[in-house]
Amino acid sequence: MSDLPEITLLDMNGNSVSLDGFKDQNVIIYFYPRDNTPGCTTEACEFRDFNGEIISMGYKIIGISRDSADSHRKFTEKYGLDFTLLSDPEMEAHKALGAWGTKKMYGKETQGVIRSTFVFTKGKLIKSWTNVKAAGHAARVLEYIRDKVS
Repeated sequence: MSDLPEITLLDMNGNSVSLDGFKDQNVIIYFYPRDNTPGCTTEACEFRDFNGEIISMGYKIIGISRDSADSHRKFTEKYGLDFTLLSDPEMEAHKALGAWGTKKMYGKETQGVIRSTFVFTKGKLIKSWTNVKAAGHAARVLEYIRDKVS
């Protein structure tokens, strides 16, 4: 995967958002398993805390999970998230970007969300992280963006 996929998903307000509509922008897309779980909340709040600086460097954050638009709306309101969350119940974007697949959990292989982040510049993939740990990941993304911009 090297380009933003032509996939349209619903945002937390029920609006249709096309991923390839960001092809003229710089965007950070992160995939997470589920709203309101400890790791996912930690990751979302860390991205929220860095969002002002990320925006100032010309990037936009988008979070994607299989949760419904309504769940995303409640999640953003509860934690004051100031970036877009997209609902991907059919896992189209997950699969297109490699954030769905086989993973090991407690020694067993299962199919599921692979916590991943992708950085696109003008629609082209420039950096990806897979199987990330939630805590501290947003800081690593911010550090990469700082190095890229400077």
